[in-house]
Amino acid sequence: MSAAKPGNITPAHGFSDTTYADMVRSALALGPVFARGLVLRGTVGELIANGVRATARVARANTNLGIVLLFAPLARAAVTGRAGEPLRSAVERVLAQLDVDDAADTFAAIALAHPGGLGDATEHDIRDPARVTLREAMAAAAHRDSVASEYATGYEIVFEGAMPLLNDALGTKGRSTLDAIVWLHLGLLCGWPDTLIARKAGAEAAQAVSAAAREVRDGVRSLADFDASLRADGNRLNPGTTADLVAATLLAALLDGVRLP
Repeated sequence: MSAAKPGNITPAHGFSDTTYADMVRSALALGPVFARGLVLRGTVGELIANGVRATARVARANTNLGIVLLFAPLARAAVTGRAGEPLRSAVERVLAQLDVDDAADTFAAIALAHPGGLGDATEHDIRDPARVTLREAMAAAAHRDSVASEYATGYEIVFEGAMPLLNDALGTKGRSTLDAIVWLHLGLLCGWPDTLIARKAGAEAAQAVSAAAREVRDGVRSLADFDASLRADGNRLNPGTTADLVAATLLAALLDGVRLP
């Protein structure tokens, strides 16, 4: 959250409806929700609903819906994992056990959070009663939302794409942890166009942002110039889904024993 990720809320930059202080309050509100005892007793859907309600009490706008959606299966996997079981295997088991009640709780939570660019779904609309499991509902949305795609693929982006990027960034001599997080964010943008941008500004805009991120990675463009270009149009080009994936990657890394210096 404190890392100066391009286009996101940082200590130096906010949006008209959300400030860095809102993000800090929201993060603190999630702590009690994801306490070990509550995670053991609660379902994934209940964790999501409780996380969104806790956030709504301290922030006016949606600050962390994607993070809550991604954290809930990871936290549940961490506390219910079997001895010696890899984290990803535990996550896959948690996802396979999701049911219609998880979907109903999550639909209600998403409606409460009012995420940007939600629009109308052709199937499994959150405004309708849940009729399929949460994983099935997420799979239907996977083509338009990277968070939903993680549910369908067993966190493929986090474990196969982002974790190697994070390890490489942390292994670069002289790079601070905050800078490593920025480079993780940039690396994800290079490979996966941000689906929040795609929903709000269109697929071409999301592709253009990814192309610009690759220019920064390749040394053709400065990070500061890229950041300024994303902020020039309010929060329309905010790569918020990428930031959610960064947060999930950091949690997965910590749960997997990676040390963040």
